[in-house]
Amino acid sequence: MRMAKALTKLGRILDRLEKHYGRPAPLRITDPLEIILFDNVVYLADDRKRATAFAALKKRVGLQPDKILAAPQETLVEIAGMGGIVPRISARKLREVAAIALQKFDGRLQDALKGPPKAARKALKQFPGVGAPGADKILLFTRTEPVFAMDSNVLRVVCRLGFSKETKNYSASYRAAQNSLAGQLPANCDALIRAYQLLRQHGMEICKRSKPLCESCPLQRDCEYFHTAFRGYVSTGQN
Repeated sequence: MRMAKALTKLGRILDRLEKHYGRPAPLRITDPLEIILFDNVVYLADDRKRATAFAALKKRVGLQPDKILAAPQETLVEIAGMGGIVPRISARKLREVAAIALQKFDGRLQDALKGPPKAARKALKQFPGVGAPGADKILLFTRTEPVFAMDSNVLRVVCRLGFSKETKNYSASYRAAQNSLAGQLPANCDALIRAYQLLRQHGMEICKRSKPLCESCPLQRDCEYFHTAFRGYVSTGQN
């Protein structure tokens, strides 16, 4: 009888996070242009407020580039102000996203992802707010490439767990973390999307940048940050 492959450290961590938070919901947005619009619709807002603004954009304007470009400026500003700050800047970014999509990709950004990954990343980075981490997220969420994508929350959790070291250079920290995580998970999009969702939720709810809730963390025994910050702390009831 063939033995099941043993879970890696990260695999065990993700199982504990899923036990704590529940199974992640299926992705609601998987179109590359819609992902970019979602990320740009408001500035410095939580996921709930961002989703509200995105739903308003879809209902009141539409998500097609030509409709966004034709929309009244004040309508875009009003939508961008739904929980975010500097709404005029966000409204301008929505128009910029629409213009790039229409002028350079004829409104069909998904076609640009069908070529080599390097070309796809170059295409995505033309949009405002899309750097290497954002391009990786889009390639993963569209199931174009099974890449270990990370936002700042995921990267922070990964580094605190001891998989990599966080430095002042974000790009270097990001690439180092990706390299250190190679082989921790199967190279398929479903596994990597699950990892992104669980690690991000953990970074937002417990493993916060300031004042992390370490005493109630389900990952205490695997976390280097916890053992450094709470030397001598005796944990009971560990999951």
